[in-house]
Amino acid sequence: MIVTTTPSVEGYQIADYKGIVVGEAILGANVFRDLFAGITDIIGGRSGAYEQELGKAREIALAELEQRAADRGANAVVGVDLDYEVVNNMLMVSASGTAVVLG
Repeated sequence: MIVTTTPSVEGYQIADYKGIVVGEAILGANVFRDLFAGITDIIGGRSGAYEQELGKAREIALAELEQRAADRGANAVVGVDLDYEVVNNMLMVSASGTAVVLG
């Protein structure tokens, strides 16, 4: 499946629109506490462990987005936007876009 932040895919035409799809992943407060309690890899203000957890959450959100698009019969998602929000001491990563059929 093609997933892109652009509104179209070069070399393809959009044959059908299947609607907006969203994927989410939420990291609970315990994840942050556990990460910060054991962080030993902070160099220059960056935490590799924290970035790794955010990467996992992003991958989960994008995989969920792709699955929901596939469930609608799409073979691509265009206009993808990634958002990071803090909700009640939890971090939510959401990915949204338009599921389409490329022809």
